[in-house]
Amino acid sequence: MNAEQLTRLFEPVVASLGLECLGVEFVASRGSGLVRVYIDVEGRHVTVDDCEAVSREVSAALDVNDPISGRYTLEVSSPGFDRPLFTPAQFARFVGESAKVSVNLAVNGRRRFQGQIVRVEGDIIVLALDGAEVPIAHANIEKAKLVPDFSAIDPAPKPTGAKPGKGKKKTS
Repeated sequence: MNAEQLTRLFEPVVASLGLECLGVEFVASRGSGLVRVYIDVEGRHVTVDDCEAVSREVSAALDVNDPISGRYTLEVSSPGFDRPLFTPAQFARFVGESAKVSVNLAVNGRRRFQGQIVRVEGDIIVLALDGAEVPIAHANIEKAKLVPDFSAIDPAPKPTGAKPGKGKKKTS
């Protein structure tokens, strides 16, 4: 079973908990594989309780359907700042943002790209890169994630007033 098939299996399970299954990463290996499920929820942050609930339900779905042979580790995660992008709709939601994209088959002699998401045309993701637009077929994308722009985040306000331990001495 591949990541897309696992995503289709988990989507209704995650949706029944009021959450969205963004996608699944599946890494098979000889000793033990890894199944990582990314979840999100509109209007608030994903909590540890959300991850625990999804983990329980997805684990039960894996036990019933038994789609993976051998041992594996199940992880449930929020998307984080460097949010992975799995579908054209997710790319479309972040038009104007910067993304890192790795492809299976080279495009213009390259397999790795970092550029601004310009638009999505059906299953084609268009990135702005070095002053040119690079169309990439979604089916060719191996892995993609947003590149967070930390410069857009306001730094924490600086405290005002006396520094700790530097107050006036009490005289008697």
